[in-house]
Amino acid sequence: MDEDLRERVEREAEKHALLNAVKYESDADVGAVMGPLMGENPDFRPHGDEIPGIIGGVVGRVNDLSTAEKRERLETLAPEELAAIEAEDDGDEHDLPDLPNVDDYDEVRMRAAPNPNGPWHIGHARMPAVIGRYKERYDGSFVVRFDDTDPETKRPDLEAYDAILEDIDYLGFEPDEVILASDRLETYYEHARDLIDAGGAYTCSCSGETFSELKNDGEACPHREKDRETTRREFAAMVDGEYDAGEMVLRVRTDIDHKNPALRDWVAFRMIDTPHPREEASEYRCWPMLDFQSGVDDHLTGVTHIIRGIDLQDSAKRQRFVYDYFDWTYPEVVHWGHVQVDAYDVQLSTSTLKEKIDAGDLDGWDDPRAPTLKSLRRRGIRGEAVVEALAALGTSTSNVDLSMSSVYAENRELVDDEAERYFLVRDGEMFPIEGGPDAGHPPIHPDHESRGERTVPAADGVVVEPEDVPAEGDRVWLKGYACVRREGDSLVATGDDIDVVRAGDVDVIHWAPATDTVAVRLRTPDGDVSGVAEPDFGATEDGDVIQFERIGFARVDDHGDEESVAYWSHP
Repeated sequence: MDEDLRERVEREAEKHALLNAVKYESDADVGAVMGPLMGENPDFRPHGDEIPGIIGGVVGRVNDLSTAEKRERLETLAPEELAAIEAEDDGDEHDLPDLPNVDDYDEVRMRAAPNPNGPWHIGHARMPAVIGRYKERYDGSFVVRFDDTDPETKRPDLEAYDAILEDIDYLGFEPDEVILASDRLETYYEHARDLIDAGGAYTCSCSGETFSELKNDGEACPHREKDRETTRREFAAMVDGEYDAGEMVLRVRTDIDHKNPALRDWVAFRMIDTPHPREEASEYRCWPMLDFQSGVDDHLTGVTHIIRGIDLQDSAKRQRFVYDYFDWTYPEVVHWGHVQVDAYDVQLSTSTLKEKIDAGDLDGWDDPRAPTLKSLRRRGIRGEAVVEALAALGTSTSNVDLSMSSVYAENRELVDDEAERYFLVRDGEMFPIEGGPDAGHPPIHPDHESRGERTVPAADGVVVEPEDVPAEGDRVWLKGYACVRREGDSLVATGDDIDVVRAGDVDVIHWAPATDTVAVRLRTPDGDVSGVAEPDFGATEDGDVIQFERIGFARVDDHGDEESVAYWSHP
Protein backbone atom coordinates (compact mmCIF):
# COMPACT_ATOMS: atom_id res chain seq x y z
CA MET A 1 0.00 0.00 0.00
CA ASP A 2 1.52 3.32 -1.05
CA GLU A 3 1.77 6.27 1.35
CA ASP A 4 -1.00 8.33 -0.26
CA LEU A 5 -3.50 5.48 0.04
CA ARG A 6 -2.46 4.81 3.62
CA GLU A 7 -3.10 8.45 4.50
CA ARG A 8 -6.57 8.26 2.91
CA VAL A 9 -7.36 5.09 4.88
CA GLU A 10 -6.25 6.73 8.13
CA ARG A 11 -8.24 9.89 7.40
CA GLU A 12 -11.44 7.98 6.59
CA ALA A 13 -10.91 5.59 9.50
CA GLU A 14 -10.54 8.51 11.90
CA LYS A 15 -13.83 10.01 10.68
CA HIS A 16 -15.72 6.75 11.10
CA ALA A 17 -14.09 6.01 14.46
CA LEU A 18 -15.16 9.42 15.70
CA LEU A 19 -18.68 8.92 14.33
CA ASN A 20 -18.91 5.58 16.11
CA ALA A 21 -17.57 6.96 19.39
CA VAL A 22 -19.68 10.14 19.43
CA LYS A 23 -22.92 8.49 18.33
CA TYR A 24 -22.77 5.83 21.02
CA GLU A 25 -20.89 7.91 23.61
CA SER A 26 -18.31 5.17 24.09
CA ASP A 27 -14.99 3.93 22.76
CA ALA A 28 -14.85 3.35 19.01
CA ASP A 29 -14.73 -0.24 17.78
CA VAL A 30 -12.63 -1.60 14.91
CA GLY A 31 -15.43 -3.84 13.64
CA ALA A 32 -17.95 -0.98 13.61
CA VAL A 33 -15.52 1.19 11.63
CA MET A 34 -14.54 -1.46 9.09
CA GLY A 35 -18.01 -1.90 7.53
CA PRO A 36 -18.84 1.73 6.60
CA LEU A 37 -15.21 2.45 5.72
CA MET A 38 -15.10 -0.29 3.08
CA GLY A 39 -18.64 0.42 1.95
CA GLU A 40 -17.92 4.07 1.18
CA ASN A 41 -14.49 3.38 -0.33
CA PRO A 42 -14.61 0.35 -2.64
CA ASP A 43 -11.07 1.05 -3.86
CA PHE A 44 -9.86 0.09 -0.36
CA ARG A 45 -11.13 -3.47 -0.74
CA PRO A 46 -8.09 -4.96 -2.55
CA HIS A 47 -6.12 -4.03 0.58
CA GLY A 48 -8.55 -5.69 3.02
CA ASP A 49 -5.78 -7.67 4.74
CA GLU A 50 -3.80 -4.55 5.68
CA ILE A 51 -6.61 -2.17 6.60
CA PRO A 52 -7.70 -3.68 9.98
CA GLY A 53 -4.21 -3.04 11.34
CA ILE A 54 -4.33 0.58 10.23
CA ILE A 55 -7.82 1.02 11.70
CA GLY A 56 -6.64 -0.46 15.00
CA GLY A 57 -4.02 2.22 15.43
CA VAL A 58 -6.45 4.98 14.51
CA VAL A 59 -9.10 3.64 16.89
CA GLY A 60 -6.56 3.52 19.70
CA ARG A 61 -5.71 7.18 19.21
CA VAL A 62 -9.36 8.22 18.98
CA ASN A 63 -10.22 6.33 22.16
CA ASP A 64 -7.50 8.19 24.03
CA LEU A 65 -9.34 11.48 23.38
CA SER A 66 -11.84 12.86 25.86
CA THR A 67 -15.51 13.04 24.89
CA ALA A 68 -15.23 16.77 24.23
CA GLU A 69 -12.10 16.31 22.12
CA LYS A 70 -13.80 13.62 20.02
CA ARG A 71 -16.78 15.85 19.32
CA GLU A 72 -14.54 18.83 18.53
CA ARG A 73 -12.42 16.76 16.13
CA LEU A 74 -15.52 15.34 14.42
CA GLU A 75 -16.92 18.82 13.96
CA THR A 76 -13.74 19.66 12.02
CA LEU A 77 -13.73 16.48 9.89
CA ALA A 78 -17.44 15.85 9.31
CA PRO A 79 -19.69 18.68 10.57
CA GLU A 80 -22.77 17.46 8.64
CA GLU A 81 -22.55 13.96 10.12
CA LEU A 82 -22.16 15.43 13.61
CA ALA A 83 -25.26 17.58 13.05
CA ALA A 84 -27.20 14.49 11.99
CA ILE A 85 -26.22 12.68 15.21
CA GLU A 86 -27.31 15.66 17.29
CA ALA A 87 -30.62 15.81 15.41
CA GLU A 88 -31.22 12.14 16.23
CA ASP A 89 -30.63 12.89 19.90
CA ASP A 90 -33.34 15.58 19.77
CA GLY A 91 -35.78 13.38 17.82
CA ASP A 92 -39.18 11.85 18.59
CA GLU A 93 -39.70 10.46 22.06
CA HIS A 94 -41.13 7.17 20.75
CA ASP A 95 -39.74 4.62 18.31
CA LEU A 96 -43.14 2.95 18.08
CA PRO A 97 -46.20 4.39 16.30
CA ASP A 98 -49.37 5.08 18.26
CA LEU A 99 -51.76 2.16 18.58
CA PRO A 100 -55.01 2.55 16.64
CA ASN A 101 -58.22 3.74 18.32
CA VAL A 102 -56.81 3.80 21.84
CA ASP A 103 -59.46 6.26 22.98
CA ASP A 104 -62.20 3.69 22.28
CA TYR A 105 -61.05 1.56 25.23
CA ASP A 106 -60.94 2.09 28.98
CA GLU A 107 -57.59 0.29 29.13
CA VAL A 108 -55.11 -0.90 26.52
CA ARG A 109 -54.64 -4.62 27.12
CA MET A 110 -52.22 -6.67 25.04
CA ARG A 111 -50.94 -10.20 25.09
CA ALA A 112 -47.87 -12.23 24.25
CA ALA A 113 -48.85 -15.79 23.37
CA PRO A 114 -45.75 -18.01 23.32
CA ASN A 115 -45.65 -21.67 22.42
CA PRO A 116 -43.70 -23.15 25.36
CA ASN A 117 -41.52 -25.52 23.37
CA GLY A 118 -38.24 -24.04 24.59
CA PRO A 119 -36.55 -20.88 25.90
CA TRP A 120 -36.77 -17.80 23.70
CA HIS A 121 -34.39 -16.78 20.96
CA ILE A 122 -33.80 -13.11 20.16
CA GLY A 123 -36.61 -12.96 17.61
CA HIS A 124 -39.15 -14.00 20.25
CA ALA A 125 -38.18 -11.02 22.38
CA ARG A 126 -39.63 -8.52 19.92
CA MET A 127 -43.22 -9.16 21.04
CA PRO A 128 -42.78 -8.60 24.80
CA ALA A 129 -40.36 -5.73 24.12
CA VAL A 130 -42.95 -3.86 22.05
CA ILE A 131 -45.93 -4.81 24.22
CA GLY A 132 -44.02 -3.77 27.32
CA ARG A 133 -43.28 -0.38 25.80
CA TYR A 134 -46.94 0.12 24.86
CA LYS A 135 -48.01 -0.89 28.36
CA GLU A 136 -45.76 1.81 29.77
CA ARG A 137 -46.93 4.43 27.28
CA TYR A 138 -50.65 3.84 27.80
CA ASP A 139 -50.56 2.66 31.43
CA GLY A 140 -52.14 -0.56 30.16
CA SER A 141 -51.77 -4.22 31.00
CA PHE A 142 -49.82 -7.13 29.60
CA VAL A 143 -51.06 -10.74 29.52
CA VAL A 144 -48.83 -13.73 28.91
CA ARG A 145 -50.86 -16.62 27.55
CA PHE A 146 -49.11 -19.90 26.87
CA ASP A 147 -50.70 -21.32 23.71
CA ASP A 148 -49.98 -24.94 24.61
CA THR A 149 -52.93 -26.73 22.99
CA ASP A 150 -50.89 -28.85 20.57
CA PRO A 151 -49.34 -31.70 22.57
CA GLU A 152 -48.08 -33.44 19.43
CA THR A 153 -46.58 -31.32 16.62
CA LYS A 154 -45.70 -28.35 18.87
CA ARG A 155 -45.22 -30.35 22.01
CA PRO A 156 -44.64 -28.18 25.10
CA ASP A 157 -41.43 -28.47 27.10
CA LEU A 158 -42.27 -28.48 30.80
CA GLU A 159 -39.19 -26.41 31.63
CA ALA A 160 -40.03 -23.79 29.01
CA TYR A 161 -42.91 -22.20 30.94
CA ASP A 162 -40.66 -20.89 33.70
CA ALA A 163 -37.80 -20.26 31.25
CA ILE A 164 -39.96 -17.92 29.16
CA LEU A 165 -41.19 -16.05 32.22
CA GLU A 166 -37.54 -15.65 33.26
CA ASP A 167 -36.79 -14.27 29.79
CA ILE A 168 -39.60 -11.71 30.15
CA ASP A 169 -38.25 -10.71 33.55
CA TYR A 170 -34.78 -10.36 32.01
CA LEU A 171 -36.27 -7.95 29.47
CA GLY A 172 -37.55 -5.85 32.36
CA PHE A 173 -41.28 -6.57 32.29
CA GLU A 174 -43.73 -8.24 34.65
CA PRO A 175 -46.95 -9.69 33.22
CA ASP A 176 -50.19 -8.58 34.83
CA GLU A 177 -51.62 -12.04 34.24
CA VAL A 178 -50.23 -15.43 33.20
CA ILE A 179 -52.57 -17.95 31.56
CA LEU A 180 -52.05 -21.53 30.41
CA ALA A 181 -54.39 -22.46 27.59
CA SER A 182 -54.11 -26.13 28.57
CA ASP A 183 -55.88 -25.22 31.84
CA ARG A 184 -58.88 -23.88 29.92
CA LEU A 185 -60.16 -26.85 27.90
CA GLU A 186 -63.55 -26.80 29.59
CA THR A 187 -63.96 -23.12 28.68
CA TYR A 188 -63.25 -23.91 25.02
CA TYR A 189 -65.69 -26.83 25.10
CA GLU A 190 -68.38 -24.56 26.53
CA HIS A 191 -67.92 -22.03 23.72
CA ALA A 192 -67.86 -24.79 21.13
CA ARG A 193 -71.25 -25.98 22.36
CA ASP A 194 -72.56 -22.41 22.19
CA LEU A 195 -71.22 -22.13 18.66
CA ILE A 196 -72.99 -25.35 17.66
CA ASP A 197 -76.23 -24.02 19.15
CA ALA A 198 -75.78 -20.82 17.13
CA GLY A 199 -75.50 -22.87 13.94
CA GLY A 200 -71.84 -21.98 13.58
CA ALA A 201 -70.19 -25.41 13.76
CA TYR A 202 -70.63 -29.01 12.66
CA THR A 203 -68.81 -32.29 13.16
CA CYS A 204 -67.07 -33.78 10.13
CA SER A 205 -65.55 -37.21 9.57
CA CYS A 206 -64.15 -36.52 6.09
CA SER A 207 -60.49 -37.35 5.63
CA GLY A 208 -58.25 -34.35 5.32
CA GLU A 209 -57.59 -35.11 1.67
CA THR A 210 -61.30 -35.48 0.84
CA PHE A 211 -62.26 -32.22 2.55
CA SER A 212 -59.39 -30.38 0.90
CA GLU A 213 -60.63 -31.40 -2.55
CA LEU A 214 -64.20 -30.33 -1.71
CA LYS A 215 -63.03 -27.04 -0.18
CA ASN A 216 -60.82 -26.15 -3.14
CA ASP A 217 -63.70 -26.90 -5.53
CA GLY A 218 -66.07 -24.75 -3.47
CA GLU A 219 -68.28 -27.75 -2.68
CA ALA A 220 -69.93 -28.33 0.69
CA CYS A 221 -68.93 -31.23 2.88
CA PRO A 222 -71.78 -33.82 3.10
CA HIS A 223 -71.79 -33.29 6.90
CA ARG A 224 -72.32 -29.53 6.63
CA GLU A 225 -76.10 -29.69 6.97
CA LYS A 226 -76.00 -32.11 9.90
CA ASP A 227 -78.60 -31.19 12.53
CA ARG A 228 -77.40 -29.49 15.67
CA GLU A 229 -78.41 -32.31 18.00
CA THR A 230 -76.27 -34.79 16.08
CA THR A 231 -73.39 -32.35 16.07
CA ARG A 232 -73.72 -31.81 19.83
CA ARG A 233 -73.79 -35.55 20.43
CA GLU A 234 -70.76 -36.24 18.25
CA PHE A 235 -68.85 -33.33 19.77
CA ALA A 236 -69.60 -34.74 23.23
CA ALA A 237 -68.13 -38.03 22.04
CA MET A 238 -65.02 -36.15 20.89
CA VAL A 239 -64.69 -34.57 24.34
CA ASP A 240 -65.10 -38.02 25.93
CA GLY A 241 -62.26 -39.35 23.79
CA GLU A 242 -64.37 -41.82 21.84
CA TYR A 243 -62.67 -41.05 18.51
CA ASP A 244 -59.09 -41.61 17.41
CA ALA A 245 -56.87 -38.98 15.81
CA GLY A 246 -58.12 -38.06 12.35
CA GLU A 247 -61.52 -39.69 12.85
CA MET A 248 -63.62 -36.62 13.66
CA VAL A 249 -63.21 -32.82 13.74
CA LEU A 250 -65.43 -29.88 14.60
CA ARG A 251 -65.55 -27.26 11.83
CA VAL A 252 -66.63 -23.62 11.96
CA ARG A 253 -69.33 -23.01 9.34
CA THR A 254 -68.10 -20.02 7.30
CA ASP A 255 -68.67 -19.40 3.59
CA ILE A 256 -68.02 -22.38 1.34
CA ASP A 257 -67.83 -19.98 -1.63
CA HIS A 258 -65.35 -17.61 0.01
CA LYS A 259 -62.73 -16.40 -2.45
CA ASN A 260 -60.00 -17.52 -0.05
CA PRO A 261 -60.15 -21.34 0.32
CA ALA A 262 -58.17 -21.11 3.59
CA LEU A 263 -61.21 -19.50 5.22
CA ARG A 264 -63.74 -22.11 4.14
CA ASP A 265 -65.13 -24.15 7.07
CA TRP A 266 -61.91 -24.32 9.05
CA VAL A 267 -61.20 -26.84 11.82
CA ALA A 268 -61.86 -25.67 15.39
CA PHE A 269 -61.24 -28.96 17.29
CA ARG A 270 -59.44 -32.19 16.44
CA MET A 271 -58.49 -35.43 18.20
CA ILE A 272 -54.91 -36.00 19.40
CA ASP A 273 -53.86 -39.35 20.80
CA THR A 274 -50.57 -38.11 22.31
CA PRO A 275 -51.08 -37.11 25.98
CA HIS A 276 -50.19 -33.57 26.98
CA PRO A 277 -46.93 -33.45 29.01
CA ARG A 278 -48.63 -31.46 31.79
CA GLU A 279 -50.25 -33.90 34.20
CA GLU A 280 -53.21 -31.55 34.67
CA ALA A 281 -54.04 -31.79 30.95
CA SER A 282 -52.87 -35.32 30.16
CA GLU A 283 -56.36 -36.89 30.11
CA TYR A 284 -57.72 -34.63 27.36
CA ARG A 285 -57.87 -35.93 23.77
CA CYS A 286 -60.06 -33.28 22.10
CA TRP A 287 -57.97 -30.17 21.51
CA PRO A 288 -58.83 -26.76 20.01
CA MET A 289 -56.94 -25.41 17.04
CA LEU A 290 -55.00 -22.23 17.72
CA ASP A 291 -57.35 -19.92 15.81
CA PHE A 292 -60.33 -21.02 17.90
CA GLN A 293 -58.52 -21.10 21.24
CA SER A 294 -56.72 -17.80 20.70
CA GLY A 295 -59.82 -16.03 19.43
CA VAL A 296 -61.90 -17.09 22.43
CA ASP A 297 -59.14 -16.21 24.89
CA ASP A 298 -58.53 -12.78 23.39
CA HIS A 299 -62.19 -11.91 23.97
CA LEU A 300 -62.51 -13.44 27.43
CA THR A 301 -59.30 -11.84 28.72
CA GLY A 302 -60.24 -8.38 27.40
CA VAL A 303 -57.43 -8.01 24.86
CA THR A 304 -57.87 -4.73 22.99
CA HIS A 305 -54.88 -4.76 20.64
CA ILE A 306 -53.12 -7.68 18.97
CA ILE A 307 -49.73 -7.60 17.27
CA ARG A 308 -49.08 -10.50 14.92
CA GLY A 309 -47.01 -11.36 11.86
CA ILE A 310 -48.16 -10.23 8.44
CA ASP A 311 -48.25 -13.92 7.45
CA LEU A 312 -51.05 -14.48 10.01
CA GLN A 313 -53.61 -12.18 8.41
CA ASP A 314 -55.87 -15.17 7.73
CA SER A 315 -56.06 -15.88 11.47
CA ALA A 316 -57.97 -12.65 12.10
CA LYS A 317 -60.28 -13.41 9.18
CA ARG A 318 -61.03 -16.92 10.49
CA GLN A 319 -61.63 -15.68 14.02
CA ARG A 320 -64.02 -12.97 12.85
CA PHE A 321 -66.48 -15.66 11.81
CA VAL A 322 -66.60 -16.89 15.43
CA TYR A 323 -66.82 -13.32 16.74
CA ASP A 324 -69.75 -12.64 14.42
CA TYR A 325 -71.63 -15.70 15.67
CA PHE A 326 -71.15 -14.51 19.27
CA ASP A 327 -71.69 -10.83 18.46
CA TRP A 328 -68.28 -9.93 19.88
CA THR A 329 -66.13 -6.94 18.84
CA TYR A 330 -62.82 -7.98 17.35
CA PRO A 331 -59.67 -6.39 18.84
CA GLU A 332 -57.55 -3.89 16.94
CA VAL A 333 -54.81 -5.64 14.96
CA VAL A 334 -51.32 -4.45 14.05
CA HIS A 335 -49.47 -6.66 11.56
CA TRP A 336 -45.70 -6.59 11.26
CA GLY A 337 -43.05 -8.28 9.16
CA HIS A 338 -40.54 -10.86 10.30
CA VAL A 339 -37.33 -9.91 12.03
CA GLN A 340 -34.01 -11.34 10.88
CA VAL A 341 -30.93 -11.25 13.11
CA ASP A 342 -27.37 -11.02 11.80
CA ALA A 343 -24.15 -12.27 13.44
CA TYR A 344 -25.29 -15.86 14.00
CA ASP A 345 -24.71 -18.99 11.95
CA VAL A 346 -27.50 -20.82 13.82
CA GLN A 347 -31.06 -20.52 12.52
CA LEU A 348 -33.60 -18.62 14.64
CA SER A 349 -35.66 -21.71 15.36
CA THR A 350 -36.36 -23.31 18.74
CA SER A 351 -36.55 -26.79 17.19
CA THR A 352 -33.25 -26.30 15.34
CA LEU A 353 -31.52 -25.08 18.48
CA LYS A 354 -32.88 -28.03 20.45
CA GLU A 355 -31.54 -30.44 17.82
CA LYS A 356 -28.09 -28.87 18.03
CA ILE A 357 -28.12 -29.03 21.83
CA ASP A 358 -29.21 -32.68 21.77
CA ALA A 359 -26.47 -33.46 19.23
CA GLY A 360 -23.83 -31.77 21.38
CA ASP A 361 -23.14 -29.03 18.81
CA LEU A 362 -24.16 -26.46 21.43
CA ASP A 363 -23.45 -26.74 25.15
CA GLY A 364 -26.95 -25.60 26.08
CA TRP A 365 -29.44 -22.78 25.63
CA ASP A 366 -26.92 -20.31 27.08
CA ASP A 367 -24.05 -21.32 24.79
CA PRO A 368 -22.52 -18.05 23.50
CA ARG A 369 -23.01 -19.34 19.94
CA ALA A 370 -26.78 -19.65 20.47
CA PRO A 371 -29.03 -16.69 19.51
CA THR A 372 -31.05 -17.00 22.72
CA LEU A 373 -31.90 -14.61 25.52
CA LYS A 374 -30.30 -17.02 27.97
CA SER A 375 -27.06 -16.69 26.02
CA LEU A 376 -27.23 -12.89 25.94
CA ARG A 377 -27.92 -12.82 29.68
CA ARG A 378 -24.90 -15.01 30.41
CA ARG A 379 -22.77 -12.82 28.16
CA GLY A 380 -23.62 -9.82 30.33
CA ILE A 381 -25.93 -8.10 27.86
CA ARG A 382 -28.76 -6.39 29.70
CA GLY A 383 -32.37 -6.94 28.77
CA GLU A 384 -32.88 -3.19 28.49
CA ALA A 385 -30.40 -3.09 25.59
CA VAL A 386 -32.32 -5.82 23.76
CA VAL A 387 -35.62 -3.99 24.28
CA GLU A 388 -34.20 -0.67 23.04
CA ALA A 389 -32.84 -2.25 19.86
CA LEU A 390 -36.02 -4.22 19.12
CA ALA A 391 -38.38 -1.33 19.84
CA ALA A 392 -36.36 0.80 17.43
CA LEU A 393 -37.42 -1.55 14.61
CA GLY A 394 -40.98 -0.25 14.93
CA THR A 395 -43.97 -2.21 13.63
CA SER A 396 -43.50 -2.04 9.86
CA THR A 397 -45.24 -4.67 7.73
CA SER A 398 -41.94 -5.11 5.88
CA ASN A 399 -39.40 -7.64 7.07
CA VAL A 400 -36.72 -5.95 9.17
CA ASP A 401 -33.14 -6.75 10.10
CA LEU A 402 -31.87 -6.55 13.65
CA SER A 403 -28.17 -5.85 13.64
CA MET A 404 -26.55 -7.18 16.79
CA SER A 405 -24.30 -4.13 16.64
CA SER A 406 -27.34 -2.06 17.66
CA VAL A 407 -27.88 -4.31 20.71
CA TYR A 408 -24.19 -4.02 21.51
CA ALA A 409 -24.27 -0.24 21.17
CA GLU A 410 -27.23 0.03 23.53
CA ASN A 411 -25.57 -2.25 26.05
CA ARG A 412 -22.28 -0.40 25.82
CA GLU A 413 -24.05 2.74 27.00
CA LEU A 414 -25.44 0.83 29.98
CA VAL A 415 -22.26 -0.93 31.14
CA ASP A 416 -19.40 1.25 30.00
CA ASP A 417 -19.43 3.56 33.01
CA GLU A 418 -19.23 0.76 35.56
CA ALA A 419 -17.02 -1.75 33.71
CA GLU A 420 -13.49 -1.82 35.09
CA ARG A 421 -10.65 -2.27 32.57
CA TYR A 422 -8.17 -5.12 32.33
CA PHE A 423 -5.65 -6.44 29.83
CA LEU A 424 -6.08 -9.85 28.18
CA VAL A 425 -3.50 -11.14 25.72
CA ARG A 426 -4.25 -14.00 23.33
CA ASP A 427 -1.48 -16.19 21.91
CA GLY A 428 1.04 -13.80 23.41
CA GLU A 429 4.69 -13.45 22.41
CA MET A 430 7.08 -12.76 25.29
CA PHE A 431 9.65 -9.97 25.33
CA PRO A 432 11.97 -8.82 28.11
CA ILE A 433 11.79 -5.13 28.94
CA GLU A 434 14.92 -2.98 29.16
CA GLY A 435 15.12 0.43 30.75
CA GLY A 436 11.51 0.79 31.83
CA PRO A 437 9.77 0.84 35.23
CA ASP A 438 8.94 -2.37 37.09
CA ALA A 439 5.20 -2.00 36.49
CA GLY A 440 2.60 -0.15 34.48
CA HIS A 441 -0.23 1.73 36.10
CA PRO A 442 -3.16 2.05 33.70
CA PRO A 443 -6.37 3.50 35.14
CA ILE A 444 -9.08 1.22 36.46
CA HIS A 445 -11.44 3.31 34.34
CA PRO A 446 -10.22 6.06 31.98
CA ASP A 447 -13.18 8.35 32.76
CA HIS A 448 -12.99 7.99 36.55
CA GLU A 449 -9.59 8.91 37.98
CA SER A 450 -10.99 8.59 41.50
CA ARG A 451 -11.24 4.81 41.10
CA GLY A 452 -7.45 4.61 41.02
CA GLU A 453 -4.98 2.60 38.98
CA ARG A 454 -4.09 -1.02 38.41
CA THR A 455 -0.61 -2.37 38.92
CA VAL A 456 0.59 -4.54 36.03
CA PRO A 457 4.07 -6.01 36.65
CA ALA A 458 6.64 -5.70 33.87
CA ALA A 459 9.94 -6.49 35.56
CA ASP A 460 9.99 -10.07 34.23
CA GLY A 461 8.98 -9.01 30.74
CA VAL A 462 5.69 -8.66 28.90
CA VAL A 463 3.57 -10.60 26.42
CA VAL A 464 1.84 -8.93 23.48
CA GLU A 465 -0.47 -10.27 20.79
CA PRO A 466 1.26 -11.38 17.56
CA GLU A 467 -0.41 -8.70 15.42
CA ASP A 468 0.88 -6.01 17.80
CA VAL A 469 4.53 -7.10 17.78
CA PRO A 470 6.50 -4.17 16.29
CA ALA A 471 8.97 -4.64 13.49
CA GLU A 472 12.65 -4.30 14.26
CA GLY A 473 13.34 -0.67 15.17
CA ASP A 474 9.68 0.36 15.40
CA ARG A 475 8.06 1.85 18.50
CA VAL A 476 4.78 1.03 20.25
CA TRP A 477 3.14 2.46 23.34
CA LEU A 478 2.42 -0.17 25.99
CA LYS A 479 -0.79 1.29 27.41
CA GLY A 480 -0.33 2.55 30.95
CA TYR A 481 3.40 1.82 30.84
CA ALA A 482 5.71 3.57 28.37
CA CYS A 483 6.91 3.88 24.81
CA VAL A 484 9.21 1.04 23.79
CA ARG A 485 11.26 0.18 20.70
CA ARG A 486 11.85 -3.30 19.29
CA GLU A 487 15.54 -4.09 19.41
CA GLY A 488 16.20 -7.71 18.55
CA ASP A 489 14.27 -9.92 20.97
CA SER A 490 13.77 -7.15 23.53
CA LEU A 491 11.60 -4.09 23.99
CA VAL A 492 13.60 -1.08 25.11
CA ALA A 493 12.01 1.97 26.79
CA THR A 494 12.59 5.10 24.70
CA GLY A 495 11.68 7.83 27.17
CA ASP A 496 9.16 9.39 24.75
CA ASP A 497 6.09 10.96 26.32
CA ILE A 498 2.44 10.58 25.33
CA ASP A 499 2.78 13.28 22.66
CA VAL A 500 4.15 10.67 20.24
CA VAL A 501 0.78 8.91 20.46
CA ARG A 502 -1.20 12.11 20.04
CA ALA A 503 0.87 12.96 16.99
CA GLY A 504 -0.07 9.64 15.43
CA ASP A 505 3.51 8.39 15.27
CA VAL A 506 3.10 5.43 17.64
CA ASP A 507 0.35 2.83 17.99
CA VAL A 508 -1.09 2.04 21.43
CA ILE A 509 -1.26 -1.67 22.31
CA HIS A 510 -2.37 -3.70 25.32
CA TRP A 511 -0.12 -6.20 27.05
CA ALA A 512 0.20 -8.53 30.03
CA PRO A 513 3.01 -9.57 32.37
CA ALA A 514 5.22 -12.45 31.32
CA THR A 515 4.65 -14.02 34.77
CA ASP A 516 2.04 -13.92 37.54
CA THR A 517 -0.89 -13.88 35.09
CA VAL A 518 -4.42 -15.32 35.24
CA ALA A 519 -5.22 -17.99 32.65
CA VAL A 520 -8.50 -17.08 30.93
CA ARG A 521 -10.87 -18.92 28.64
CA LEU A 522 -12.99 -16.34 26.83
CA ARG A 523 -16.20 -17.86 25.45
CA THR A 524 -17.36 -16.07 22.30
CA PRO A 525 -19.97 -16.61 19.54
CA ASP A 526 -17.07 -17.69 17.30
CA GLY A 527 -15.73 -20.26 19.76
CA ASP A 528 -13.52 -20.30 22.83
CA VAL A 529 -10.35 -18.22 23.00
CA SER A 530 -7.48 -18.76 25.46
CA GLY A 531 -5.27 -16.04 26.87
CA VAL A 532 -3.66 -14.56 29.95
CA ALA A 533 -4.87 -11.55 31.92
CA GLU A 534 -3.15 -9.18 34.30
CA PRO A 535 -3.15 -10.34 37.95
CA ASP A 536 -5.80 -7.86 39.16
CA PHE A 537 -8.38 -9.61 36.98
CA GLY A 538 -8.30 -12.50 39.44
CA ALA A 539 -9.93 -10.27 42.07
CA THR A 540 -13.12 -9.70 40.05
CA GLU A 541 -16.38 -11.28 41.16
CA ASP A 542 -18.48 -13.80 39.26
CA GLY A 543 -21.09 -11.84 37.33
CA ASP A 544 -19.01 -8.67 37.01
CA VAL A 545 -19.08 -7.03 33.60
CA ILE A 546 -15.61 -5.76 32.71
CA GLN A 547 -13.78 -4.60 29.61
CA PHE A 548 -10.73 -6.34 28.23
CA GLU A 549 -9.08 -3.32 26.64
CA ARG A 550 -8.98 -3.39 22.82
CA ILE A 551 -10.86 -6.72 22.85
CA GLY A 552 -14.26 -5.96 24.26
CA PHE A 553 -16.63 -6.17 27.19
CA ALA A 554 -17.11 -9.49 28.96
CA ARG A 555 -18.96 -11.00 31.88
CA VAL A 556 -16.90 -12.85 34.47
CA ASP A 557 -18.45 -16.29 34.76
CA ASP A 558 -16.21 -18.31 37.06
CA HIS A 559 -12.76 -18.25 38.64
CA GLY A 560 -11.56 -21.86 38.71
CA ASP A 561 -8.37 -23.35 40.12
CA GLU A 562 -6.76 -23.75 36.69
CA GLU A 563 -8.43 -21.01 34.67
CA SER A 564 -10.98 -18.25 34.82
CA VAL A 565 -13.91 -18.28 32.42
CA ALA A 566 -15.43 -15.13 30.96
CA TYR A 567 -18.18 -14.69 28.38
CA TRP A 568 -17.56 -12.12 25.65
CA SER A 569 -20.30 -9.50 25.48
CA HIS A 570 -19.45 -7.26 22.54
CA PRO A 571 -16.79 -4.86 21.28
